[in-house]
Amino acid sequence: MTALRSRRPVVVTDVDGTLTEADRRLNGSAVTLVRRLERAGIPVVLATGNVLPVALALHRSLGLTGPIVAENGGLILEAPSSARPKLHRLARRAVALEAYRHLRSSGLPVRRLFTDRWRETEVALEPSVPVGALRRALRGRPVSVESTGYAIHLMERGAGKLPAVRRALASFGRTMADAVVLGDGDNDVGMLRAAGFSVSFPSASERARAAATYVTRRGFAAGFVEGVRASGLLVHSGHRRPP
Repeated sequence: MTALRSRRPVVVTDVDGTLTEADRRLNGSAVTLVRRLERAGIPVVLATGNVLPVALALHRSLGLTGPIVAENGGLILEAPSSARPKLHRLARRAVALEAYRHLRSSGLPVRRLFTDRWRETEVALEPSVPVGALRRALRGRPVSVESTGYAIHLMERGAGKLPAVRRALASFGRTMADAVVLGDGDNDVGMLRAAGFSVSFPSASERARAAATYVTRRGFAAGFVEGVRASGLLVHSGHRRPP
């Protein structure tokens, strides 16, 4: 395993199951470390399947400086803390809504998440129907089906976290080679594979673990702390490793 070597490093992190415990509560040690990264001049980018209002509130509470990737890559918010943030929509919600209506008409017992009322580019479902069954029912339609472990996302084919993260990083002069990426879901696989250094956890999906450079010993947010330490980021920035 080789630590990240970049003159302009950046951290890209999933939220649920990565900065949180299994019950989705934020972990204090992970919060402290994220703030420490920012103080060291290392921007932190949130790349989440959650809706933008939730991601923006978290971004502000943590004091982050990187852009936000929300809705599983459907939205990018550049300069979130500025007076004039810039929003990009990378997928058409009409495609996902048509797919959802097809699933309902086919008789599958799909249910939309409560937060789906705030989504602009996709449809998020409760994980009550196997992903394979949804994919079979939607075969031939221009929609992808991805699982986070907490929800199932229907999105226009070609969208997702990786293309959104690439575009978000380019907006401030970074590439995937500069990125330490941390994630735990199947929807994180693309960005884990493309990163300069990537971290997943024993609590993650099998595909996420297989895609990562480094799999931690500890799960969930404790694994986030362990993975950032393993990346060498704070050592290369002239700061000591976090305790």
